Amino acid sequence: MAKEFSVIAESGSSKGDTTVNTDVSWPADTTEAWARVLKMQTKLHQWAKNDSVRRFDDVFNLVYDPAFLVAAWNRVQGNKGGRTAGVDGVVPRSIPPERVRGMLSELRASVKLGEFHPEPVRQKSIPKANGKVRSLGIPTMTDRIVQASLKLVLEPIFEADFQPSSYGFRPRRRAQDAIAEIHFYASRGYVQVFEADITACFDEIDHDALMQRVRARIIDKRVLRLIRGFLSAGVLSEDGVNRNTYTGTPQGGILSPLLANIALSVVDEHFQRKWEAYGSQWERTKYQRAGGATMKLVRYADDFVVLVRGSRADAEALWDEVTKVLSPIGLRLSVEKTLVTHVDTGFDFLGWRIQRRRVRGHNGKTAIYTYPSQKSLASIRDKIRLLTRRASHRTLADLLRRLNPAIRGWCSYFQHGVVKHTFSCIDHFAFWRIVGWLKKRHPKLNMRTLVRRHLPGWVIRAEGIEFFRAWQVTVARYRYRGTRIPTPWANATA
Repeated sequence: MAKEFSVIAESGSSKGDTTVNTDVSWPADTTEAWARVLKMQTKLHQWAKNDSVRRFDDVFNLVYDPAFLVAAWNRVQGNKGGRTAGVDGVVPRSIPPERVRGMLSELRASVKLGEFHPEPVRQKSIPKANGKVRSLGIPTMTDRIVQASLKLVLEPIFEADFQPSSYGFRPRRRAQDAIAEIHFYASRGYVQVFEADITACFDEIDHDALMQRVRARIIDKRVLRLIRGFLSAGVLSEDGVNRNTYTGTPQGGILSPLLANIALSVVDEHFQRKWEAYGSQWERTKYQRAGGATMKLVRYADDFVVLVRGSRADAEALWDEVTKVLSPIGLRLSVEKTLVTHVDTGFDFLGWRIQRRRVRGHNGKTAIYTYPSQKSLASIRDKIRLLTRRASHRTLADLLRRLNPAIRGWCSYFQHGVVKHTFSCIDHFAFWRIVGWLKKRHPKLNMRTLVRRHLPGWVIRAEGIEFFRAWQVTVARYRYRGTRIPTPWANATA
């Protein structure tokens, strides 16, 4: 964030600039840029929060604001997508620092004058574990910058409306928060589970329905035109054919997760209205004792479950209810993957297995257990196998540089579950895969000599890099935060 950015002197303001954006000077560096962006975002968020029906009619100038563009470039150039190119063939990380000032200045002028037009995204197919492929859409470098800037403007506005039951692709929210909420309610009698799977969610969102939801907050025609342009920019397929896009928002675009959340918030709002209709906790309890069913939604992007305190029939009835909610935005449930289950049977969500089991040694007492799913375990094992093939690395240090982050990241994600034994198993598996790799690299050495030369004290270390031990990772319970998760703009000074 503190990377240097060359100052571009610019004076005056153009017609259409508002009082909130009269300063068009370029920030001295990214630190100043982010500070200015945060200040403006805080204002937008507070305005939206204080007036739930306010519609913003002049925010386009912020999209090409110098601070927003510098912050957007910092995000585009710094993320993993900075190594890939769109149809323009330009890799963001290949842009030398001395060219950044001119590139952003030209882009600002293009957006400001209305000359900027999104280009088609480059399609790239990513194989999935089930044998199918996921299509990613990689925008051009300039499209990514404008999308990132646009997201910086829109996100604080729509965050004021998003429900606490949504966790995916939202600031300061994690998958662990979603799992913690499921654990919280499943421990309190919400044991019937409606597992929903949306068919091709990112590909089938209706553009008109999505834009209608955007217009609930944004009426600046220039911003609406820009969003529509990104949605309908088209796709350059891997076989070189240009295809128009009439539905969906491409996976891989910086703006796509926010737009998907705006569309899917129709589900959040539906179940939030039902939850509020139950009344207070006392009224909900009274309703439940009278035989009524109460429900709680937990959503992470296009994956969601509905926890039901009631009968299986109450959960089965959600099929038609959810279908009616999704239909106006062009989405539908997968018949094959959507199902109703009981927490005693267990279900998988976001890589976790969630199941109610007997607590050993507590006279039949039960508890909700969360631990890695079989699919997640198979994934990390396959990753370790792939990285410990003989031909993959020249030296032990090279191997550890690739292997350690993979194990550390996996353990960091699952460290809040019942995983101590699992971590020990993964550690044991990885350790002996490394030993096997060393034996293949040095086939003429017996085990005693191998240990003396390359594993002194049975410690795997090379060039100052030591093998990351999964079994040493601290396991701690992740507490349910509920509605107490703050936004980045809650404590900022406007």
